[in-house]
Amino acid sequence: MAADLYCDLLVETPQPKRRWQERVPGMAMAVVASLAAAWLSDHYGAPIILMGLLIGLSLSFVSAEPKLAPGLTFASHTLLRIGIVLVGAQITFAQIGSLGLAAFVALVGIMAIVMLTGVLVARLFKQDVLFGLLAGGATAICGASAALALWSLIGEKRIDQARFTIVLVGISVASALAMSFYPPIAEFLGLNDRQAGFLIGASIHDVAQAIGGGFSFSRPAGEVATIVKLTRVTLLAPVLAIVAIVLRSRGVAAEGTKSRIQIPWFVLGFLALVGINTALPLPAPIIDASHTLSKALLLVSVTATAMKSQMAMLLTQGWRSFAPVIAATLMAFALSLGAALIL
Repeated sequence: MAADLYCDLLVETPQPKRRWQERVPGMAMAVVASLAAAWLSDHYGAPIILMGLLIGLSLSFVSAEPKLAPGLTFASHTLLRIGIVLVGAQITFAQIGSLGLAAFVALVGIMAIVMLTGVLVARLFKQDVLFGLLAGGATAICGASAALALWSLIGEKRIDQARFTIVLVGISVASALAMSFYPPIAEFLGLNDRQAGFLIGASIHDVAQAIGGGFSFSRPAGEVATIVKLTRVTLLAPVLAIVAIVLRSRGVAAEGTKSRIQIPWFVLGFLALVGINTALPLPAPIIDASHTLSKALLLVSVTATAMKSQMAMLLTQGWRSFAPVIAATLMAFALSLGAALIL
């Protein structure tokens, strides 16, 4: 069904409602694995998303158990979307405005070119264009959360679990390496605080690592990196809306039908929270709680997605599968550096 292919893009065919008890085993498995990932990240300083991925992949054999399927599916889809909505409570439109028009236009241009790079490299290596869009979009916007959101639009029938997991692994490793190497590179090049902050905030995928990388250079650079990175996160919503419209139009062209285009509910929820936080700033405890909860939900979603992956299929993917992520990462760094030097 088209609803299965494009997820939220069409009105979904009603499915038999599952009792919440059926989701408990899979959910419990995903939560326990996520807690283990959080413990490893806290004690050894490893990126928490990467730990969730690795632990989830090591437990991928549990996906063969039918009793776990409802809970893992719920965690990898519904919890993801709730987590994306909650991210909106941490952002205001005023933060975007403080970036300045020139820097904002440059950032939008960088994101567009990075996404296009992912698509072109995927075609160059004879891969699915949608796979390139997923890799480029995850690199351009905000890493794993953007990858999960885009994948929910594209659908599992277009991009299987194995290739999606490759994107998650690629952007997680690239983001960890970038956090380690970009600040020293910025210092070696003699960039000032604003330039270094823009470079780091515009090119590192994961939010926490982009902000951490900025503050490892200097406090002013960290503040600039935070604004730039949160601006990229805010642009997740319009990018998802555009992707939804484009994919829906392609579906209409293929089927010869004329049904109404719908924007995914979690995109609207994300924008609504950004608007509320802008018009009526939320109290700090609520913002902190939303940050913690969204981070936890995204971690559980990533872990559950990895647990659903088929390791046998994943191992059949060659190094070429990582090419779109690698190319998009290098392009993001080059363009961000050029923009930082000019602005």
